[in-house]
Amino acid sequence: MHNAHSTACRVLTVEAQAIASIASRLDETLFNQACQLILACSGRVVVMGMGKSGHIARKIAATMASTGTPALFVHPAEAAHGDLGMITRQDLVLVLSNSGESDEVLTILPSLKRLAVPMISLTGNSKSTLAQEAKIHLDVGVAEEACPLNLAPTASTTAALALGDALAVALLEARGFEADDFALSHPGGSLGRRLLVHVRDLMHAGDALPVVKESMPLRDALLEISRKGMGMTAVVDANDQLTGVYTDGDLRRTLDRNFDLRATPVAEVMTRNPATIESQRLAAEAVAVMEERRINGLLVMENGQLVGALNMHDLLRARVV
Repeated sequence: MHNAHSTACRVLTVEAQAIASIASRLDETLFNQACQLILACSGRVVVMGMGKSGHIARKIAATMASTGTPALFVHPAEAAHGDLGMITRQDLVLVLSNSGESDEVLTILPSLKRLAVPMISLTGNSKSTLAQEAKIHLDVGVAEEACPLNLAPTASTTAALALGDALAVALLEARGFEADDFALSHPGGSLGRRLLVHVRDLMHAGDALPVVKESMPLRDALLEISRKGMGMTAVVDANDQLTGVYTDGDLRRTLDRNFDLRATPVAEVMTRNPATIESQRLAAEAVAVMEERRINGLLVMENGQLVGALNMHDLLRARVV
């Protein structure tokens, strides 16, 4: 019986070797020039490719667009029938073709030349028409396809995709693109939530903040916990400086020791040096603190002052977790 697992391992090995080969022979000068050309572009990077190269081109355009490099995919065949009007003189063309002789791209090459838009080509043949006509050619040739017939684009498309990612990431770093910039282009997804939501956006503040003075009897602390529904209350001194926290967990330990709820001040049974987080920190960082310390709530500070409280339920509701 055919061993599917061995086939899978062979395919992965061939494709990994293809990427490693490109990394080892990537021309530093040409790659840097390609990045500089894109950075100098005042328009968009128009990415083109036919067939499987077209699918890879779409992904490269999407990756660039989401990491600070304005880009779009234009189908070469559609470009010949009107979509060429989407390309302006301010743009740059990035074309993918393993053979470097894609008929559909060669058909519109004269029009691209008349527009005088700079062209970068990623091909597997440095002697091909697209390699020769491009301002910069980046070699993505592979020794063999992962397909046993050496026909179906497999290793070649993986190699092109990897080099496209390398371009996008190099451009990202050159532009100083930050996590907040990435989140702004992904506001609807979990990445956006994790990167854009800050502790101050979710914390309970003002009248919703559970807080008692450390001199108050334990009974009052329990009432505050019940009223605010966070399973804890902050404890402050006479100057409103945070000195501790009293939680549901502390209550269980208190009951085990038979303290008088009316006579015992909360300072006697509270947890000192409670876990806190600054209000400007990302909500995702609050999750990390809670998981590391195995707690369900955090007190929030701002300029040394207690300003809020946050628990795991808040993070779950905001879908940060």
